[in-house]
Amino acid sequence: MAIDRIAYFSDLVAEVPDEPRARYGLAVALRQAERWPEAVEQYRAYLELATDEGAAYGHLAECLAAQGDTDGAADAYLAGIDAALKHGHNGLAADFQAALEALS
Repeated sequence: MAIDRIAYFSDLVAEVPDEPRARYGLAVALRQAERWPEAVEQYRAYLELATDEGAAYGHLAECLAAQGDTDGAADAYLAGIDAALKHGHNGLAADFQAALEALS
């Protein structure tokens, strides 16, 4: 039997709203379901709770771009670049830079 990941993580977030991993899991499940506004909300909630090494910013940017919010996507990529460089993830930062340039 397949698990309904959105329901599973929604329940976890409802039980423990300040748990970053629950927020991240829900955000990923929502992004995979292309439920962009809800995914954006969860990525932002996650980023308020956790120190991210960059990846969540890239996912947030993808969700924002999918909604046509290129300015928001650009801001998310820039924050992701900063986070990635801070944690020594130069390849990720370069990927985000390329994605940022592709937005225009």
